[in-house]
Amino acid sequence: MEKADRKTREQLETRILRISFVMSCVLSGAELVAAIILRSHTVLMDAIFDSADLIMMGPFLVLVPLLYQPVSERRPYGYSQVESLFLIIKYTVLLVLVVAMMGANIHIILTGGHEVSSGAIAVFELCLAAASVVMYFFLLHMSRKYESPTIHAEIYMWKTDIIGSCGVAAAFLAQFLFGDTVLRPLTPYIDSGVALIMSIFLIAEPVKEIIRGFRQMMLFSPPEEEMKRVHEVVNAALKDFPYETTFIDVIQTGRKTWIEVYLKRADDNAVIDTGHWKDLRGRVAEELGGDYDQLYVEFIPDIPDS
Repeated sequence: MEKADRKTREQLETRILRISFVMSCVLSGAELVAAIILRSHTVLMDAIFDSADLIMMGPFLVLVPLLYQPVSERRPYGYSQVESLFLIIKYTVLLVLVVAMMGANIHIILTGGHEVSSGAIAVFELCLAAASVVMYFFLLHMSRKYESPTIHAEIYMWKTDIIGSCGVAAAFLAQFLFGDTVLRPLTPYIDSGVALIMSIFLIAEPVKEIIRGFRQMMLFSPPEEEMKRVHEVVNAALKDFPYETTFIDVIQTGRKTWIEVYLKRADDNAVIDTGHWKDLRGRVAEELGGDYDQLYVEFIPDIPDS
């Protein structure tokens, strides 16, 4: 049953990523063409950002089946760290591109800016925003059935596309309305200025995900709030049993999470009955199952050295 469920989730994730990949190809192609025709650095930054994501997603579709391979003695963490490494590479590439585009747009602003067709860019960005909204809600709906770190990353990408496209459209509509007003001298700086503002907002997520990926690669414990939640659930499960925790080890890598709970008798009795630990494990796994994708829970007797 578990094997069939794993296969179903693998097929669902692959289908979701393929749909996102195809739609991203269409929109990225449209952005590249529009950037060339409209000579807009804002549209070009969008196109480069989306194209980089596509380049990284293609190979990942091949890796998805590996992420569902069971753990073994040879690979105690399966292939989960492959996903962590892949996301580090992906977000590092995006971070480098964002920083490079920031530098390019700062240079353009300092050298006097350039004129673009504001009305055409606004219309194009509104069309992009409409298409991105459709994909965002589709992925959001599908993620209710199953969500992985990769699908989460895709939802983030489409969300940034919506916000970015709407912001760009609003900025260029404002430029279009400047006309011959006193704000007319600002128009050469609008394109690069908007691209620079987008870069500042886009830079936070890659930095956060790179740090998260390195923490998982190094097998560090998750953030404090997650550890607090695990402790609360474990202690609640133990309240009807004569045991107390001495140490809780939480390991996260990719989509897999291992929770190892070391126990001792609360009454200092040396005899430990493990007969009901299956029930304990089930309680904790059920309570935390909604928080993690692939969760493994183990209870371990804490045997003193002497």
